[in-house]
Formats: sequence, structure tokens, C-alpha cells
Amino acid sequence: MKDPYLDPVRAIQKNQDLRPETPILNVIYDDFWGTPLTHSGSHKSYRPLCVLSFRLNYFLGELNPWGYHLGNVLLHVVVTAVFTHFARIFLRHTVPTIAAGLLFACHPIHVEAVAGVVGRADVGACLFFLLAILAYIKYVHQREVGNGGEKYVWFGLVAVLTTASMLTKEQGVMVIAVCASYDLFIHHKVTLQDIITFKWVKRKDILEGIVLLVLVGVSLITFRLVFMGNKPPEFAPSDNPASDSESLLTRTLTYLLLPSLNLWILLCPRVLSFDWSMDAIPLVESAWDVRNVYSIVFYFLLFYKSYLLICDLHNNSNKSTIGKIFQPYMNGNGLTHHTHSNSQNNNHHHHNKNVLSLKSSKLLSSSRRPSNSSTDSEDEQTTGVRIYRSQDICVMAFALMVFPFVPATNLFFYVGFVIAERVLYIPSMGFCLLVAHGGYVVYKKLQRNSVAQKVFAAAFVALVALFCGKTVIRNRVWQTEENLYRSGVSVNPAKAWGNLANVLNSQGKVGEAETAYRNALIHRSNMADTHYNLGILLQDQKRYEEAIESYKRAIQCRPKLSMAHLNLAIIYALQSRYEEAEKVYMHCADLDTSGLKDPRLHENTKISALYNLGRLYAEMDRNQDSIAMYKEALKRRPSYYQPQSIYNMMGEVYLKLTQFDEAEYWYKEALRVKTDHIPAHLTMAKLFQKKNMVQVAEEWYQKARDIDAGDLSVQHHYAQFMAETGRLEEAAQMYLAAVERAPNDFEVVFNAANILRQIQDNSRSEDLYRRAAHLKPHVATAHMNLGAMLHLNGKLAEAEHSYLEALRLKPDDTTTKQNLVKLRNLMKKDTSNGKAKR
Repeated sequence: MKDPYLDPVRAIQKNQDLRPETPILNVIYDDFWGTPLTHSGSHKSYRPLCVLSFRLNYFLGELNPWGYHLGNVLLHVVVTAVFTHFARIFLRHTVPTIAAGLLFACHPIHVEAVAGVVGRADVGACLFFLLAILAYIKYVHQREVGNGGEKYVWFGLVAVLTTASMLTKEQGVMVIAVCASYDLFIHHKVTLQDIITFKWVKRKDILEGIVLLVLVGVSLITFRLVFMGNKPPEFAPSDNPASDSESLLTRTLTYLLLPSLNLWILLCPRVLSFDWSMDAIPLVESAWDVRNVYSIVFYFLLFYKSYLLICDLHNNSNKSTIGKIFQPYMNGNGLTHHTHSNSQNNNHHHHNKNVLSLKSSKLLSSSRRPSNSSTDSEDEQTTGVRIYRSQDICVMAFALMVFPFVPATNLFFYVGFVIAERVLYIPSMGFCLLVAHGGYVVYKKLQRNSVAQKVFAAAFVALVALFCGKTVIRNRVWQTEENLYRSGVSVNPAKAWGNLANVLNSQGKVGEAETAYRNALIHRSNMADTHYNLGILLQDQKRYEEAIESYKRAIQCRPKLSMAHLNLAIIYALQSRYEEAEKVYMHCADLDTSGLKDPRLHENTKISALYNLGRLYAEMDRNQDSIAMYKEALKRRPSYYQPQSIYNMMGEVYLKLTQFDEAEYWYKEALRVKTDHIPAHLTMAKLFQKKNMVQVAEEWYQKARDIDAGDLSVQHHYAQFMAETGRLEEAAQMYLAAVERAPNDFEVVFNAANILRQIQDNSRSEDLYRRAAHLKPHVATAHMNLGAMLHLNGKLAEAEHSYLEALRLKPDDTTTKQNLVKLRNLMKKDTSNGKAKR
């Protein structure tokens, strides 16, 4: 399951490829999430340049989100500046250029790509995408003026920038198609008939550019396929429900609808969402679905405009020499975007007349030039400026909108989303170019009606203002996860409630979180992650039976969810259901991780299952089985699983067996792997304490305190050491300090009560025993000790109740039985004395 809550966690927080200790070459072989590309569970998102930028962020500020967001914002500023320069080349005039730049800068559809950290892939790919187009325009110019060496330098730059765009995000490779469109339909005005009859192939200059582009494209796609293991990624049905439908009609109608919806949110970004998966957009399952009208209107307009562009190309080819002579006039500096000082007097011609500039040595004779040669052509010949007509701008805009969007259409392969706003970052360039140009054309046509012109200008300014306002509002939504997920409830309630519950749970709003989890499951009952997260919440509240049910449902929805298996076994162990726990641990350790999106997490969980099973065997005094299980964990652990905890627990078992030399060896192994491993310091101290080397033991406790004086486990075990060596007052003070820091830690509270009892501070001891019994009501020892303290304090009836509860939990406990007999004898004696006095 993929969503913005998980994206930054997996791509940044849990991505080992960002860490300096991970070899930088791993970036080449792993996907965007740090999973090897050849793994069956890989998402196949190969974006090494984007990951390298995250790695730079980590180097500069580790996981501080400020730096990552600053990087995205600065990148968007640079892209906006380059796009504005690009728009200036095609639009020429200041007003439409500024309009295009403003639209791109403030379009609300860009918020996800800029505010969402992982959107850097889209923004970065867009930068290289734009630069590749600009480099190709320079290549075409150098090719036309005959600069052989320089043209190949420019094309080499095209190849490098195209590669960089693809290695930042996959859709970047589609710049090849945009460059080819420029060469064929804008620069050379090749007609559809020329394409079909391969007439254009006869022109060496066109053929050279297209062949080079095809070679680059084929090489990059081949490289991509080989690196991803020649297998497409696998997605959950919830990511793209249409792809999971068995009905060809449903898949076809739904896929036909989606482009029109993407265009609509470009035109009217009123409703936006962090996620559009699951049932956010219901499948189109019938030809009578009213939404098919949207598809019909969309494709009618698309094909109609394409038809007009084809006709325009054909007509201009017939009435001019374009397509026959391919040497447009350029000044010595190549393409420029400076407007002739008199061009504004002729703006009404620029969008409807043919444009042709030739070298002075090859000017057409008057008999071959159209009798109504345009003012645009004159401008080109006198200023050296290449004038792009409306047709050219429309072709470029359509190419920018269509080709980068093709990978998201499910046309060639299924994708892991329904609608993704950040995917529209590159196509939006074409949209902004088209709107700015169209608006300027309308504005100029209204110049005879000044009122209408002013109204139109005001409407356009209002549109930009509305876009800016929506962007500001949307950015505020993206400021916090809680705001983001609450905003998505109306679009995708299942995903939004589930993610909101995670946030509320992390804030300690347990009741609200539980309600949100259950709301999510009402909308979609088969979400394994939501069942699992609800199970954790219930487990933390010690509602073990409900937690077990949630984990079982999670496993039913996703049998390979190893974390659910692990937590289920942990609860069984807490409830002393050892056989059930053992079976679940063993099953978890043997789970197949193929096809899982985060194989590292699941491999780690499997080793954790073996580790916990070893601990369970140790608690059951099956010490040899425990050692065998730890060795199995060491044998099967992946290289990225740190083994110090296993080494330390192995030493614990050997210590129980009084094999001190073996215990010391494994403790030293733990410290060799991690020199500041506090548990190994504590167990080493216990080892020397067992050897009656008290001074050495205390030195190890002091070393642990030097590493982290505030560590609760250090405080707890050091206090225990003091108590065992007769320093009861010191031990009591240290335990009381620990209780203040961790009032709900059973072991700390219980041991503090024991020490206070030993120094005869019975009142405070009673209070702490009560708290311990409340914290773990299923632990018989807690009730037995509470009964003993109540017994000493003369609260006989309460003491009897505690003893009986202890016997209910542990019926064969001899000490409790003996204490209960003594208590009842005392109660009888007290009763007899009372009667005698009466």
C-alpha cells in the first residue's frame, strides 16, 4: 500500500541508502525505497539521482525535515525560472510569458510535488526535462547552420540531460518524444502525409536528429528494463483498482476516463487529495455510466484540436516551401527571444500567418514565395528572431501535456496509482503555456473593445489570484499530517481515516485514534495495515484479546504481514500460552518475503521472531533450545541486521547455565559490534557480580552510566546491584527516582516496593505494590506481595482478597497458601479477642 504517510518514511527515514555507512554504490542497484531492483517486491521506481539528493540532505542535516523541504522549494523556484525562459522563446511577448510563469509558479496542482518531500523526483525530473528541450533546440540550430562539431556537443548534452531526467523519475525519458515533435512538426513543419509516406526520411538533417533521439531512447529504456530485472512491478489491488478488474470493459472505460479527470484538476483544482487510490474514483463498470460523457467530450476535443493542427500543417506545407527548404534564418548567436521594436503593431498577424526565414544566399524568388508573405516572416528576416506561430505553440503545449503523461495512462503497463497530482508537474508546463498563449490571443482580439479587454484582463488576474489563494490554503493543509489526512476524508475516507489514526495515536489521543481506525475499516474492511495498527493500539492498552483479534484479521487480509505474526506471538507469550506463541514465532520466521514492498523490514522481523523465540525458551528453562535458536538467528540474519542483541542474550543463557567463560565471550562479541551497547555493559556487570568480583561489576555499571546516565535500565539494574550488595538506602533512593521517571514500568515499581519493604518503609511499599498489581493484574507475585504488605500493615480483609487473587492466578503457590493460613489464623484470633472483650 502506497501513500504519502509511508512514502517519506520508506524513502527517507527507513531508507538505508541515505546513511553514510551504506556504500554509495547501493544507490545504483536499489529502487527509490532502498529495495534491490531485482527483488520481487521492488516498486521498480529507479531514481538514483533523487536518492542522491536525499543523501546530501542527510549529510547536511540528517533527518531534519526543514532541509528537505527547503531543497524542494528552491528546486521549484529554479524550474519556474527555466520554464519562464522557455515560455519566452515561444511566446515572445512579455505579458503572456509572465502569465505562463505565474501560472506555473502558483498552480495548486504543484503543492504535492513541492510540499511532499518525495515529490522532489517530479520537480527534479522536470528541471532536466526542460533543459534537455532547450539543448535540443540549440542542437537543431547548429545542425541547420552547419556547425558539425558544435551540434554534436549540444546533442551530447541532450543525451546527458535526458538520462538525468529519467534517473530522477521515470517519465523523464519522454522528453525524447517532445524533442522529436519539435524537430518534425515545429521546426520542419512535416505533415501527417509525410510521416505516413516516410517522405521526411529523405531529409538527412531531420533523419539525423530523429535517429539520434531514437538511439538515446532505446538505450535508456533497455538499460531501465535490464536493471529492473525485466519484470514489471506488482501493485496491490487497492493502489489501482481498475487494473485488478477482470472485466475488459471496466478497465477500458475507467482508463479512458482518468485522463479527462486529470485535465479537469488542472483546469479546476478545487478538490485535491493526498491520495486517489482505493474507491476514491469508483470504477466505470457500464457503458451507461454518466461519466462516460466526460470521456467522450475530452477525446472529441483532443482529436478535433489534433485534426485542426494536422490541417494547419498540411495547408502551410502546400502554400509555402516549408518542408522543402529547411534552413531558417538565424543570427550569429542562434535562437534569441528579443522582440522587434515594431512587432507589437503587427501582433494580429503573428498567430495566423506562415513563418519562413532563409539564409540571404538562398532566399526564394518572388514567384515561389506566397504572394501574401507574412509580417512574421519579415520580422524573422530583419531581426534574426524565430517567430513561433499559434500552431507551433499548440504543438509544443500538446507535446508537453501528452507525452510525459503517457506512462501514467496504464497504456503500456499498470501503474501504482489512480490519480497522482505530482505526476502532473511536468504536463502542467504544456497547460500553462497553452492557457497563457490562448489568453493573450483573446486579449489582442478584444483590443477594439477596451471594456471587454479590461474585463478579460481582470478575469485572468482573478484566475491567477484564485490559484495563488488555493496554493496557500493547500500548503497549510500540507503543513501537518493531521490537516492533510483530515482534508482527504471526503475523497478517500478509508485511507484518510487510517493515516489520521496513526497520527492521533502518535499524539497520545488513543480514543480518537481507535475511532479513526474503526472508521477506516467501516469504509474498507480488508486493510491489513489498519487492522495491524489497531492491534498495536489495543496491545498498548493491555486489551490483549481484542488485539489478538485485530492481528488475526490483519494476517487474514495479508498472510505475509510478518509484524502481525510477531506481535501476535508476543501476546501469546505474555499470556503464558507458550505452545501457541512457539508455533506463531516459527511460522513468522519461515515466511516467504517475495513480492513484499519492504523486504528488509520483513527480513528483520523474521530474525526478531527467532530472537523472541530464543527468549521464550530461556524463560521456559529450555536453555539449550534457546541457544540453538539464537545461533539460527545469527545464521539467517541479513547483513544489515545488527547482531549485538542476539550476542548479549546468548551470553545471558550461558550465564544461567553458570558457563561464565562462554557468557563473557558473547558479551564481548556484543561490545565488539557496538561498543556503547548498554545491555551488554549491564550483563557484563552481572557476570562479575556472579563471580563475586563486586568492584569490577560496579565499574561496568559506572561505564553504562557514563554512556547514558538517564537510561532507565541502567538506573534499575544499578539499584538492584546496590540492594543485593547490602546498600539498601542507596538502592531505595535510586529506585524511587526511577519510579518518578517511569511510574508505569512494572519491574521498576515492583522492585522499588521490595526495597522499601526491606528498609521497613511499609506505607510507601504498600502504595507501590498496589500500583504493581494494577499495572500487571495477571501476575500472581504482585498480588501475593501486596497481600503480604497489607498483612503486615494490619489490613487483613484486603490482604485476604489479594492472597485469594494470587492463588486464583497460581493455585499451587506454597508461599501464598502458607501466608493465607497465617492470615486467617490471625483473623480468627482477632475475632475471638473481640468476642471475649464483649
